[in-house]
Amino acid sequence: MHVHLVFVTKFRHKVFADWHLSRMEAIMLDVCRDFEAELVEFNGANNHVHLLVNYPPKVAVARLVNSLKGVSSRRLRQEFPDLARHYYRANKLWSGSYFAGSVDGAPLSVVKQYIEQQNRPG
Repeated sequence: MHVHLVFVTKFRHKVFADWHLSRMEAIMLDVCRDFEAELVEFNGANNHVHLLVNYPPKVAVARLVNSLKGVSSRRLRQEFPDLARHYYRANKLWSGSYFAGSVDGAPLSVVKQYIEQQNRPG
């Protein structure tokens, strides 16, 4: 099963540079591996990220999302102290909401291409 996920930063603040996104991709690869899922595609901009994840049916998308957002927020805060000013009140990098759309068959390549074409910050 495939899902297209989009996470936005708290208050859509412009937080990420390319090096943040590169590290975040590695973190999210690890989280997906823990869920026996595959991060098929990853990209983002300065205030949001897109993921295309292939996950087994036994995995609840909400649990996967919670782990992806929680682990990435925690590790980025530890590794990039300069991001601390973007962690509001409860030390949250991400908005509480997210987009999750199921993807299958022919549209899979379209979603993958869409994610690849996101304008990544320099």
